[in-house]
Amino acid sequence: IGEKVQAIYLWWHKPVINKELLQSLPNLKVIANSGVGMDHLDLKLVASFGVKMANAPRAVSSTTADTGMALLLASARRLVEVHNISISPSMEKYCEADILGVKVTGATLGIIGMGSIGYKIALRAKAFEMNILYHNRTRRKVQEEQAVGATYCKKIDSLLQQADFVMLVVSLTPQTHKLIGKRELELMKPTATLINISRGAVVDQEALLAALQTGVIRAAALDVTSPEPLPRDHPLLKLKNIIITPHLGIKTDKATYMITEEAVENILAALNGLPLPSEVLPS
Repeated sequence: IGEKVQAIYLWWHKPVINKELLQSLPNLKVIANSGVGMDHLDLKLVASFGVKMANAPRAVSSTTADTGMALLLASARRLVEVHNISISPSMEKYCEADILGVKVTGATLGIIGMGSIGYKIALRAKAFEMNILYHNRTRRKVQEEQAVGATYCKKIDSLLQQADFVMLVVSLTPQTHKLIGKRELELMKPTATLINISRGAVVDQEALLAALQTGVIRAAALDVTSPEPLPRDHPLLKLKNIIITPHLGIKTDKATYMITEEAVENILAALNGLPLPSEVLPS
């Protein structure tokens, strides 16, 4: 069977791609991933076997941006907490002061990672009349900045100090591992919210836990954690000022279909000796 396999479609990191598997598939030409992030793959190892790799950026960007904005809005208006109050037998004991949220319109959103997903978040934030700051390895074109009203922050510290909401949309690399730690959280406003839709390891979770417990920041909304899922006794799960979702980023019926289409497009290109539309090269 191994000699017949020419392509692998990875769905949620399965199957695990290691040296043993690659050695057992001498005719493998391409690995297509069901998503954007490739941190679960040893890109250099795969490339050393002459195997091409592709992801699915076109299929997932809009859906992931929707998830980011949903988390921002839900955290700002404390929707999960208010829902639990609303269905509580003691609902009549609560007053308006117990459910006050924060305003999104006119607030400042700091986007860390202005790739295709980050830019679509900026488009959505513009519709909410938010002030948009962004930090990225490379600055966007002036026309692109003007289209969403975004201001570039060369230094991440400047963004952290100004933003009411900080949205993490970076890939997980050695450079972004624990990008947000104790120092960065302390730079944020005490009224600020951290939203992570990238990878759990981009945030130092112990530092985040302490920041949420002591009021260093107001709240957090996480679609990703490390590990996933968190152990049921993890202290983050006991906090009221956090929303945690189980990596919902691309989980819609239409996005799933589009991801598969994009993967098939890349696989067929590789098998026919054509350029891959979404090829990922080892850095």
